[in-house]
Amino acid sequence: MFEQLAEAMARLSFVDTFNFCVFVAFTCCYTYQLFYVFVVLTRRAPKCVAKRNHKFAVLIAARNESAVIKDLIQSIKQQNYPSELIDIFVIADNCTDDTAAIAQNAGANVFERFNTEKVGKGYALDYGLKSIWHDFPDAKHEAYFVFDADNVLDANYFREMNATFDSGAKASTSYRNSKNFDSNWISAGYGTWFLREAKFLNQARLTLNTSCAVSGTGFFISADILKAAGGWKWHLLTEDIEFSTDSIIGGVRIAYCPTAVLYDEQPTTFRDSWNQRFRWAKGFYQVFGRYSGRLVKGVFKNPKGYRFACYDMLMTLAPGMLLSIITVTLNAIILVLGVTGIMSTGIAVMSSLSSIFFCLFNYVMIMFVFGVLTTFVEWNSIRATTARKIGSMFTFPLFMLTYIPIALVALVKKATWKPIKHTISVDVSEYSERRISA
Repeated sequence: MFEQLAEAMARLSFVDTFNFCVFVAFTCCYTYQLFYVFVVLTRRAPKCVAKRNHKFAVLIAARNESAVIKDLIQSIKQQNYPSELIDIFVIADNCTDDTAAIAQNAGANVFERFNTEKVGKGYALDYGLKSIWHDFPDAKHEAYFVFDADNVLDANYFREMNATFDSGAKASTSYRNSKNFDSNWISAGYGTWFLREAKFLNQARLTLNTSCAVSGTGFFISADILKAAGGWKWHLLTEDIEFSTDSIIGGVRIAYCPTAVLYDEQPTTFRDSWNQRFRWAKGFYQVFGRYSGRLVKGVFKNPKGYRFACYDMLMTLAPGMLLSIITVTLNAIILVLGVTGIMSTGIAVMSSLSSIFFCLFNYVMIMFVFGVLTTFVEWNSIRATTARKIGSMFTFPLFMLTYIPIALVALVKKATWKPIKHTISVDVSEYSERRISA
């Protein structure tokens, strides 16, 4: 009897000790993001003022985007910025529709690319860059903007980003809003996540003068960085995060412009959402696998101004989700062993069951708090009804909870690029300046 009790206590000690260690590790890793919230709520973001206008090129990688490509080009053409300083280039990548013709008729320079072996946005961007350098050798572009075909820009987007570039930024991301926040709980979940990223991550980083990260669309990179790289050399599934990580390790600070507003179309079906986020999760693991060692080294050996940026990016890539998956998986295994009788004690099983509940409950509550905070702080910037805004506070944790099985599957399953169909065409004139200050 005493031996059985001692065995039960040992198992309980292992389970509880493991879960406590994970909790401590999670707290140590991410407490700094609570400080980010405090920074945003108590300090205004720095404002850049341009001394002169610069010449830019726009890169749009588009695959079968005939429904939306014209809207983006039109929103670029209507910028409160000298039109002669913006050259638009569309890379019609393996298109089977009339995307190329529509883009050309709308006023863009079009490069058609057909390559079924090297598939992905990174390869399309590389093709576009090298085509520009070959066909327009005297264009003298000072930076290159990257947009997705479904985007629409605020009328002052380039004016604001020019101020950031003129202030010395080598790369910068912008404020990412949603065209279709109001569609359903899935699009609202995306919208809340990107608003939270813009407000409570990138704005805090900007204010604290550390590095941000580019995220998919709505960013620029200076010409000298891309020329030095020989084109777009980042080809993992999340080429944007790979670029960000590589840049931060190399001592390049990525800026953020909170007054440059971009509107993005979000998926509305769970299948599209699963496919997209599965690719993102797999891409994050790829970047983590390739760059984590250099990031850890950078935390200790990079110039002082970039050590924290390396740590921040390291925390962005994987640990939070991996810690959650490891905790839930280990406790689930113990639970199964107990239920099937392989493990004789019920104490460890109850401990594991409570730990799983505690882990998931805490995750949901944290996401709920961030969803509520983001929605209220960004209330006037969200293009949705009051009912949808309020409802999104409660559905956002559910949206984020679905990341757990996605991240788990991404650990073991191969990911391939799958297109997300965009169909929402908008009246570009509606997207006037809606966000004056941060």
